[in-house]
Amino acid sequence: MAKRKGCPICGRPPATATAPFCSAACANRDLANWMTGRYAIPARAETDEDDDALAPTREREE
Repeated sequence: MAKRKGCPICGRPPATATAPFCSAACANRDLANWMTGRYAIPARAETDEDDDALAPTREREE
């Protein structure tokens, strides 16, 4: 059986109603961290080169 991890905010055991958080307060704190930009998923900046790679290619005329 897999061992359950604690709340990602405070480490206490998670509550069933708010899993994986221990309480609504920790769930709200996590949401606030996302909303204010404290958490972020790294992304690559788009460039014109990326757009060219997705453009349809023309077949060569022989």
